[in-house]
Amino acid sequence: MSTSNPGRSPGALSGVRILDMATVLAAPIGATLCADHGAEVVKLELPDGSDALRGLQPVKDGSALWWKIANRGKRGITLDVRKPQGRDLLLAMLPRFDVLVENFRTGTLDRWGLDIETLHRANPRLVVLRLTGFGQTGPYRSRPGFARIFEAMSGFTNLTGEEGGSPLHSNFPVGDAVAGLFCAFSIASEIARLRGDPEARGVEVDLAATEALFRLLDPLPVEHEQLGQVRGPAGNRASYTAPSNMYRSADGIYFSLVASSNPIFVRLCKMVGQPEWADDPRFATNPARVVNLQALDAGLSAWFETRPYAEIEPCLEEAAIPFSKVFTIADIEQDPHFQARQAIVRLADPDHGSLPAPCIVPRIVGREMPIPRTGPGVGEHNAEVYGEFGLDADALAALRAADVI
Repeated sequence: MSTSNPGRSPGALSGVRILDMATVLAAPIGATLCADHGAEVVKLELPDGSDALRGLQPVKDGSALWWKIANRGKRGITLDVRKPQGRDLLLAMLPRFDVLVENFRTGTLDRWGLDIETLHRANPRLVVLRLTGFGQTGPYRSRPGFARIFEAMSGFTNLTGEEGGSPLHSNFPVGDAVAGLFCAFSIASEIARLRGDPEARGVEVDLAATEALFRLLDPLPVEHEQLGQVRGPAGNRASYTAPSNMYRSADGIYFSLVASSNPIFVRLCKMVGQPEWADDPRFATNPARVVNLQALDAGLSAWFETRPYAEIEPCLEEAAIPFSKVFTIADIEQDPHFQARQAIVRLADPDHGSLPAPCIVPRIVGREMPIPRTGPGVGEHNAEVYGEFGLDADALAALRAADVI
């Protein structure tokens, strides 16, 4: 695991200033990804520190570990924008920012006197990114939502689970992560536009988390319209290519294997001692293999289930078959490839010394990014950030006494 080196190169988003007033996970992930690549991100919270992410596991001795990792590289301030003084202070700060990120239910900022027209009067070039479950328009625009709701509604969850059984959610909020990626992409796209035109105006970005997930499911609409198919759960099999499944060794190790292209399938057939399968009409092409995938998987499983994984792994390596054991985090930490690429970095942290976290992605050849510190404590940088806007200790004390910060 590598350690922090503050003397490294600035990223492509260096000089971009983002005010992240979003809560929990999806939109904050987007701002964090921008921070990873050089953006200066200020995290704005309510003075009571009530962001739900501070209470989600893992929490250790009152320390919100997920918060620290998810909001890495940000400075933290508190501000209650629902109060007139807080609203006015926010508007006074906006000319110094390029992007405002929020994820309140549609219409919430309007009710607080922070409608898009007011925000753009404060800063005409401001990019206002609104990440909600269902968007700023449509009959569901005011609904509350969490990742599992986006996953279920987008059609994503309907693709998981055993055939004929209950759809399954992942034990991680995939919907939030995908929406966060689209958030970072949206910010980078708009910054590129603004940098290319000094006269360009800011925009309102309407990002719906449900649509972000649906956007990734390219074939679903066309296969429904053109073929009358509704794709559903198929266990660990893929219903569009074969073989592509989860297999189990004799000693109980699960591994994923994909041999869907014909050349790879030929090599797999030879490996398992069944070279004739490559010319069998049931298996000779991918469409045929999909139709006959149960028979194919039965044959493959019979070979794998009689051998320990330590025997299977070198055979797959030698035959150049795409595969992987199902890794736990312990496997990732011990794997030589992850270690060689320093996929886990250590973030400096005031409470724990340092904490492990995934590395910055993607890597830019010739540019080594500084490793950020963990996310801020509640209002940790109030004096520092507000001092940059001319507020002295007395002004901050007055705002604190009024519960504005």
